[in-house]
Amino acid sequence: MNGRSYWWLAVLSPLGLLLLWEALSQTGVADPRFFPPPSVIVRTLWKMAQTGELLFHIAVSVRRILFGFLLGALPAVALGLAMGLARPVRALLMPIVASIYPIPKIAIYPLIIFYLGIGEASKVSIVALSIFFLVLLNTMAGVLGLDRAYFNIARAYGAGSRGIVTTVALPGALPQIFTGLKLGMGFALIVIVGAELLGSEAGIGFLIWRSYQIFAVDVMFVGLLVTAILGWLATIALDWVERLAIPWRP
Repeated sequence: MNGRSYWWLAVLSPLGLLLLWEALSQTGVADPRFFPPPSVIVRTLWKMAQTGELLFHIAVSVRRILFGFLLGALPAVALGLAMGLARPVRALLMPIVASIYPIPKIAIYPLIIFYLGIGEASKVSIVALSIFFLVLLNTMAGVLGLDRAYFNIARAYGAGSRGIVTTVALPGALPQIFTGLKLGMGFALIVIVGAELLGSEAGIGFLIWRSYQIFAVDVMFVGLLVTAILGWLATIALDWVERLAIPWRP
């Protein structure tokens, strides 16, 4: 049997987990004050969606993520191409990248607040920073992984520096670039929720933190569920864009 024959397992496993959770909460084996049943969480989500409160917080977080995504990804692709193509650029910048990349980006957030304040600029910046290094390193790796013969052929046909980038380096690195974008989007969701826990008046992270303060556990789970759904939708969207950008990829 091929992999498609087991699609039902992908449906059965989460469904079984939800049913078990529902049963444990409804029977009191799991304290519903701390583990509200999924049916209660869904009802809470529906009520919040009807009032517009949930959609407002989602829109705020999504806006911050999109701005940060563009601000971090675009220069990362450009710099990653330069580092992959030019050894002097790589030698100059790689020590800096290697030293900053391992630092948890949320740990830098207080410093960003110190410089930019606690408003939108700091939240967009922390998202951009969390995406930047992942896309940069994946782009560089994509260029370095290309067969040098492609570059030699392009030069033999008279391609200059710009032609090398547009006809060889960028198309060849696209699979790795999209890997970086998908990883970056996941980190962006993690970081923005963490950033919104501190000094924010809107967003999914703020919703979770406020719910914690008033012991609204069902709303906390709604925030977590929405975050998971946003991550899933972002992956689907990036997969779709990837298929459009790389039609030759199987």
